[in-house]
Amino acid sequence: MQQHKVIIGITGASGAIYGKMLLERVMSVQDQVASCGVVFSENAKAVWKYELNESAPENPSAAWHPGKIRFYGPGDFFAPMASGSAGYDAMIICPCTMGTLGRIASGVSSDLMTRAADVMLKERRKLIVVPREAPYNLIHLNNMKLLTEAGAIICPASPSFYSKPLTIEELTLTVVDRVLSLAGFDLETYAWGHGTFQPLVS
Repeated sequence: MQQHKVIIGITGASGAIYGKMLLERVMSVQDQVASCGVVFSENAKAVWKYELNESAPENPSAAWHPGKIRFYGPGDFFAPMASGSAGYDAMIICPCTMGTLGRIASGVSSDLMTRAADVMLKERRKLIVVPREAPYNLIHLNNMKLLTEAGAIICPASPSFYSKPLTIEELTLTVVDRVLSLAGFDLETYAWGHGTFQPLVS
């Protein structure tokens, strides 16, 4: 089975549960993970605490195999993901603020998150951005157009309902699983016309 080198960026957009479920979902398919670099913005940690009533993780979970995951600070420009030579396959920013999206679209690499995204674009690797905003203004739309033209994938945090999710976690996973599928992961999950929703936890 293919193993992926993936970067997960979590910003301060509302919707910290998307970031949490993304990390948990990746952990559940770690046989497909060669390595995973995680970077939180400072605001992401504050929103995580506010919305989820828990501190954002800063160290690998004991459930991960040693060396599979590493957390990096937003100002760590010596992190591997700051260079194209690190050879990451995909980067997912989930949830993504419009400020982060705009800086990436403008080519402003002011922290590790935006630098890593810039690297993915210049190396023609997968950059998947999950904006969590409503409604969009014209600046938002133009920035998303720029990123799409540069090769990024915009996948809004718009959950689906045809799998009949029963919990907020199941609803969130309709976005998370879609994002991971776009990144190349092979998941057992709901597909239209093919079976039922597979919850992360039975």
